[in-house]
Amino acid sequence: MSFSSLVQDLSLRDPSAPRRRGEASVSTVDDRASHVSMAKSYTSTAATSVSIAGDIGSQLHAGYCHPLARSWQAERQLTKSMLIYPLFISDQDDEEVLVPSLPNQYRRGINKLVPFLEPLVHKGLRSVVLFGVPMRPGTKDALGTAADDPEGPVIRGIRLLRQRFPHLYIVVDVCLCEYTSHGHCGILRDDGSLNNQLSVDRISDVAVAYARAGAHCVAPSDMNDGRIRAIKLKLIEEGIVHNVTLMSYAAKFSGCLYGPFRDAAGSVPSFGDRRCYQLPPGGRGLARRAIVRDINEGADIIMVKPAGQYLDIIADAKELGKDLPIAAYQVSGEFAMIHAAAKAGVFDLKAMAFESTEGILRAGATIIISYFVPDFLDWLST
Repeated sequence: MSFSSLVQDLSLRDPSAPRRRGEASVSTVDDRASHVSMAKSYTSTAATSVSIAGDIGSQLHAGYCHPLARSWQAERQLTKSMLIYPLFISDQDDEEVLVPSLPNQYRRGINKLVPFLEPLVHKGLRSVVLFGVPMRPGTKDALGTAADDPEGPVIRGIRLLRQRFPHLYIVVDVCLCEYTSHGHCGILRDDGSLNNQLSVDRISDVAVAYARAGAHCVAPSDMNDGRIRAIKLKLIEEGIVHNVTLMSYAAKFSGCLYGPFRDAAGSVPSFGDRRCYQLPPGGRGLARRAIVRDINEGADIIMVKPAGQYLDIIADAKELGKDLPIAAYQVSGEFAMIHAAAKAGVFDLKAMAFESTEGILRAGATIIISYFVPDFLDWLST
């Protein structure tokens, strides 16, 4: 018999029903109330006894009935120091252009960086990741020669930020896709396929140039085989391996979620796609192999990208690289989808930003790259 049925059976018997000889023929209201009270007391005691007779650990509500107690249930708390904010730096020094497909995000020239970043640094911004965007006609070519141009937007940006914000940790994305005329992440063969050897040699040179300019961390996103080892060896040869972190985009999947980023960075391939060097969405085993490979080649941080659709890969990365920081990039398409759904009234933007990010942390990430960083700097302060 259920709790409610038991209460009803004991307390709601018809008081006007015929009584046995010698019983009172009328029940008062007080009697009825008394019966109800006794029934509830009995059934409450019975329910408690059943619970205690089982596993006392089944009583969980007390552990999260208060907001502070709920926060204690998380293995990792979202903090400002976990956050890295992506910046698109144009070679048009005074440019400040909204990216239509990426809500509230801009492509900025070098002269616009400091005014934009000053209030964010004051609010607690600790790290940024730089993406160069060459806009001048004739800058791009088949070899991506502008990637490490000393007068290009990335190297100038590194030097400026090191000077103006000495405590800001500067990560630099290392890839050729923004600088190649074909939009692919390396140097191509005559048949249009990727020449892995030439690409790795070129990309490792670019990484060293960024490190020499003052980048705290270089982060190759090209997914060419062997580029982590090549970069590590060149950093050793340069004598700067001891103070340059190497963050590997170890598990970077191909898919539909990079569209807004490619609009911002001008890195849409002019032909074909990147499926032959970025991981297939179903390739969990490939991702695990790539993670192990990059750990063995000397990566200091392992990254998974995108984040929300690949929480299992983040968990795998944490398992395989249990002694390394794990980064996750909530990419442009994820960010745009959350904004679009919030605008449509599906959910509250702030609530979903936190929920999605906390899920990434729960999966195992300790570093979050996100376009929500300016919002989180405000939200985490209040």
